[in-house]
Amino acid sequence: MANHSTYDQDKNKLEAARNRFINEIAKNIHLYNITPSAGRLYGTVFFSERPMTLDQMSCEMEMSKTSMSTNIRSLLQADMVEQVWEKGIRKDLYKTEDDWYKSFSNVFITRWSEATEKNKRAIEETKRMLVSLEGETEHDQIKREIDVDLEKLKDAEAYYEWLTQVVSLFETGEIFNIVPKKIREK
Repeated sequence: MANHSTYDQDKNKLEAARNRFINEIAKNIHLYNITPSAGRLYGTVFFSERPMTLDQMSCEMEMSKTSMSTNIRSLLQADMVEQVWEKGIRKDLYKTEDDWYKSFSNVFITRWSEATEKNKRAIEETKRMLVSLEGETEHDQIKREIDVDLEKLKDAEAYYEWLTQVVSLFETGEIFNIVPKKIREK
Protein backbone atom coordinates (compact mmCIF):
# COMPACT_ATOMS: atom_id res chain seq x y z
CA MET A 1 0.00 0.00 0.00
CA ALA A 2 1.45 3.36 -1.06
CA ASN A 3 1.79 5.94 1.65
CA HIS A 4 0.05 9.29 1.65
CA SER A 5 3.15 11.48 1.29
CA THR A 6 4.32 9.70 -1.88
CA TYR A 7 0.80 10.04 -3.27
CA ASP A 8 0.95 13.80 -2.69
CA GLN A 9 4.38 13.99 -4.30
CA ASP A 10 3.22 12.01 -7.30
CA LYS A 11 0.05 14.10 -7.57
CA ASN A 12 2.21 17.26 -7.62
CA LYS A 13 4.36 15.77 -10.37
CA LEU A 14 1.23 14.89 -12.34
CA GLU A 15 -0.02 18.47 -12.00
CA ALA A 16 3.40 19.82 -13.05
CA ALA A 17 3.34 17.65 -16.17
CA ARG A 18 -0.16 18.79 -17.05
CA ASN A 19 0.74 22.42 -16.39
CA ARG A 20 3.66 22.11 -18.80
CA PHE A 21 1.24 21.35 -21.63
CA ILE A 22 -1.38 23.86 -20.45
CA ASN A 23 1.18 26.67 -20.32
CA GLU A 24 2.41 25.92 -23.82
CA ILE A 25 -1.16 25.84 -25.14
CA ALA A 26 -1.82 29.19 -23.44
CA LYS A 27 1.31 30.69 -25.03
CA ASN A 28 0.41 29.57 -28.55
CA ILE A 29 -3.39 29.84 -28.50
CA HIS A 30 -3.16 33.33 -30.00
CA LEU A 31 -2.75 31.55 -33.35
CA TYR A 32 -6.45 30.72 -32.99
CA ASN A 33 -7.21 34.34 -32.07
CA ILE A 34 -7.94 33.22 -28.52
CA THR A 35 -6.65 34.67 -25.25
CA PRO A 36 -4.10 32.89 -23.06
CA SER A 37 -6.66 32.54 -20.26
CA ALA A 38 -8.97 30.70 -22.68
CA GLY A 39 -5.97 28.54 -23.59
CA ARG A 40 -5.46 27.66 -19.92
CA LEU A 41 -9.17 26.87 -19.68
CA TYR A 42 -8.86 24.61 -22.71
CA GLY A 43 -5.99 22.74 -21.04
CA THR A 44 -7.97 22.41 -17.82
CA VAL A 45 -10.98 20.95 -19.64
CA PHE A 46 -8.67 18.76 -21.75
CA PHE A 47 -7.19 17.05 -18.68
CA SER A 48 -10.50 16.77 -16.85
CA GLU A 49 -11.72 13.20 -16.56
CA ARG A 50 -15.33 14.31 -17.03
CA PRO A 51 -17.11 17.17 -18.78
CA MET A 52 -17.06 20.33 -16.67
CA THR A 53 -19.61 22.99 -15.72
CA LEU A 54 -18.75 26.68 -15.66
CA ASP A 55 -18.83 26.50 -11.85
CA GLN A 56 -16.28 23.68 -11.85
CA MET A 57 -14.07 25.57 -14.29
CA SER A 58 -14.33 28.70 -12.19
CA CYS A 59 -13.38 26.81 -9.04
CA GLU A 60 -10.54 24.90 -10.72
CA MET A 61 -9.00 28.00 -12.30
CA GLU A 62 -9.87 30.39 -9.45
CA MET A 63 -11.46 32.82 -11.89
CA SER A 64 -14.91 34.36 -12.10
CA LYS A 65 -17.78 32.51 -13.69
CA THR A 66 -18.20 35.47 -16.07
CA SER A 67 -14.62 35.05 -17.24
CA MET A 68 -15.20 31.32 -17.70
CA SER A 69 -18.32 32.04 -19.74
CA THR A 70 -16.44 34.45 -22.03
CA ASN A 71 -13.55 32.03 -22.48
CA ILE A 72 -15.76 29.00 -23.10
CA ARG A 73 -17.66 30.98 -25.76
CA SER A 74 -14.34 31.68 -27.55
CA LEU A 75 -13.45 28.00 -27.40
CA LEU A 76 -16.88 27.00 -28.68
CA GLN A 77 -16.59 29.39 -31.64
CA ALA A 78 -13.22 27.87 -32.52
CA ASP A 79 -14.70 24.35 -32.25
CA MET A 80 -12.16 23.50 -29.57
CA VAL A 81 -14.78 22.49 -27.00
CA GLU A 82 -18.29 21.21 -27.30
CA GLN A 83 -21.33 21.34 -25.09
CA VAL A 84 -22.49 17.91 -23.94
CA TRP A 85 -25.42 16.54 -22.02
CA GLU A 86 -25.47 14.07 -19.17
CA LYS A 87 -28.59 12.61 -17.65
CA GLY A 88 -29.48 14.19 -14.33
CA ILE A 89 -27.27 17.28 -14.74
CA ARG A 90 -29.10 20.52 -15.46
CA LYS A 91 -26.08 22.79 -15.90
CA ASP A 92 -24.28 23.12 -19.20
CA LEU A 93 -21.35 20.74 -19.50
CA TYR A 94 -18.32 21.17 -21.72
CA LYS A 95 -15.57 18.89 -22.96
CA THR A 96 -12.78 19.35 -25.44
CA GLU A 97 -13.52 18.54 -29.06
CA ASP A 98 -12.00 15.16 -29.86
CA ASP A 99 -11.24 16.14 -33.46
CA TRP A 100 -8.32 18.59 -33.26
CA TYR A 101 -8.25 18.70 -37.04
CA LYS A 102 -11.77 20.11 -37.13
CA SER A 103 -10.94 23.05 -34.90
CA PHE A 104 -7.73 23.82 -36.78
CA SER A 105 -9.53 23.59 -40.12
CA ASN A 106 -12.35 25.87 -39.03
CA VAL A 107 -9.99 28.51 -37.66
CA PHE A 108 -7.72 28.23 -40.70
CA ILE A 109 -10.65 28.59 -43.09
CA THR A 110 -12.14 31.56 -41.27
CA ARG A 111 -8.92 33.51 -40.81
CA TRP A 112 -7.40 32.85 -44.23
CA SER A 113 -10.67 33.30 -46.16
CA GLU A 114 -11.24 36.70 -44.60
CA ALA A 115 -7.64 37.85 -45.06
CA THR A 116 -7.47 36.54 -48.63
CA GLU A 117 -10.69 38.25 -49.68
CA LYS A 118 -9.62 41.56 -48.12
CA ASN A 119 -6.24 41.39 -49.84
CA LYS A 120 -7.79 40.47 -53.20
CA ARG A 121 -10.10 43.49 -52.93
CA ALA A 122 -7.12 45.69 -52.04
CA ILE A 123 -5.26 44.42 -55.11
CA GLU A 124 -8.21 45.25 -57.38
CA GLU A 125 -8.57 48.73 -55.90
CA THR A 126 -4.82 49.35 -56.16
CA LYS A 127 -4.83 48.24 -59.80
CA ARG A 128 -7.71 50.63 -60.57
CA MET A 129 -5.84 53.48 -58.89
CA LEU A 130 -2.61 52.70 -60.76
CA VAL A 131 -4.34 52.38 -64.14
CA SER A 132 -6.13 55.65 -63.53
CA LEU A 133 -2.89 57.38 -62.60
CA GLU A 134 -1.16 55.87 -65.62
CA GLY A 135 -3.77 57.52 -67.86
CA GLU A 136 -3.38 60.88 -66.12
CA THR A 137 0.37 61.22 -65.60
CA GLU A 138 2.72 62.75 -68.13
CA HIS A 139 5.83 61.53 -66.33
CA ASP A 140 7.62 58.56 -67.90
CA GLN A 141 9.30 57.59 -64.60
CA ILE A 142 5.90 57.37 -62.87
CA LYS A 143 4.56 55.26 -65.76
CA ARG A 144 7.54 52.87 -65.47
CA GLU A 145 6.97 52.54 -61.72
CA ILE A 146 3.27 51.88 -62.32
CA ASP A 147 4.16 49.11 -64.80
CA VAL A 148 6.50 47.52 -62.24
CA ASP A 149 3.82 47.77 -59.54
CA LEU A 150 1.19 46.21 -61.81
CA GLU A 151 3.53 43.28 -62.48
CA LYS A 152 4.10 42.83 -58.75
CA LEU A 153 0.34 42.84 -58.21
CA LYS A 154 -0.02 40.04 -60.77
CA ASP A 155 2.30 37.93 -58.59
CA ALA A 156 0.24 38.82 -55.53
CA GLU A 157 -2.96 37.85 -57.37
CA ALA A 158 -1.47 34.50 -58.31
CA TYR A 159 -0.52 33.89 -54.67
CA TYR A 160 -4.01 34.72 -53.39
CA GLU A 161 -5.62 32.50 -56.03
CA TRP A 162 -3.37 29.67 -54.82
CA LEU A 163 -4.27 30.44 -51.19
CA THR A 164 -7.96 30.36 -52.12
CA GLN A 165 -7.39 26.84 -53.47
CA VAL A 166 -5.62 25.84 -50.25
CA VAL A 167 -8.53 27.15 -48.17
CA SER A 168 -10.87 25.20 -50.43
CA LEU A 169 -8.92 22.01 -49.67
CA PHE A 170 -9.71 22.55 -45.99
CA GLU A 171 -13.35 23.46 -46.66
CA THR A 172 -13.96 20.30 -48.66
CA GLY A 173 -11.79 18.10 -46.45
CA GLU A 174 -9.66 17.16 -49.48
CA ILE A 175 -6.59 18.30 -47.54
CA PHE A 176 -6.79 15.02 -45.62
CA ASN A 177 -6.42 13.07 -48.88
CA ILE A 178 -3.15 14.92 -49.46
CA VAL A 179 -1.96 14.98 -45.84
CA PRO A 180 -3.89 12.28 -43.94
CA LYS A 181 -4.89 12.81 -40.35
CA LYS A 182 -2.67 11.04 -37.84
CA ILE A 183 -5.12 8.86 -35.93
CA ARG A 184 -3.86 7.08 -32.87
CA GLU A 185 -4.96 3.50 -32.59
CA LYS A 186 -6.82 2.94 -29.34
